[in-house]
Amino acid sequence: MASEKRTIVLTGASDGIGAIAARALSGPSTNLILVGRSPQKLAPIAAETGATSFTADFADLAQVRDLAAQISGSVESIDVLMNNAGGTFDHKDRTADGHEPNFQINHLAPFLLTHLLRDRLAAAGSSLVLNTASVGNLAGSVDFDDLDFEKRRALALRPYGTAKLMNILFTRGISQRWSDDKIYSAAVHPGPAATSFGRDSRFVGLAYRSPITRLVTITPEQGAAPLIALAERGADPSVNGVYFSRHKPNGLENRQAHDQKLIDGLWEKSAELTGLN
Repeated sequence: MASEKRTIVLTGASDGIGAIAARALSGPSTNLILVGRSPQKLAPIAAETGATSFTADFADLAQVRDLAAQISGSVESIDVLMNNAGGTFDHKDRTADGHEPNFQINHLAPFLLTHLLRDRLAAAGSSLVLNTASVGNLAGSVDFDDLDFEKRRALALRPYGTAKLMNILFTRGISQRWSDDKIYSAAVHPGPAATSFGRDSRFVGLAYRSPITRLVTITPEQGAAPLIALAERGADPSVNGVYFSRHKPNGLENRQAHDQKLIDGLWEKSAELTGLN
């Protein structure tokens, strides 16, 4: 039986909407676990919220495995897993595992972490996996023959958009495969929040720092609001498999987002690449 105190795991909690969500979700009724890449940036957020904190670089899948073991060792169950870590990266770079960074950091790493925490999610009785996606999914294109963008032209936001499309496909996969364990999943586009998003991509970073961008972005607090609302809503079957555009269900999606062959194929390929098969 799950305890009355809810356990929430939040990745990407060091700054931006993740840090704001951490502050909002902390409290005496929540066992909050925060994950970030930088110990220096994560420490003050953890201290402020009274949370347990762990660090891991999602560009290294070995660190993701260690992270899952640490989390599993600290809790018996997880009520909400918020896969919020990610960003935009130069597609020419490669991770420690040899993958295109948008693909690994935004999709493969959370895919692996979620699978390794599945027993803790099931132990809660009912739980929610919340994946931070993006309207950028419209620019994506999943190609199983070129997941690491070695053959295709990576125009503008395509590698990032492809990873965000994968977040939605993964959400659908969970909703179809794990509902018997009452593990539900939703994806959410938080909106164009004015945060440090894009700092690892020269093109996106320049775009986000331009004066014109300030006219169309929302505040980090506004960006965090949909994540907070869905986390507080928790394991609601009515959100299972749903992609939210901020607070509204059924946001604008890439035509590939409901392709069953892609939902299944991405799951199987990701399991193979992360050694889960």
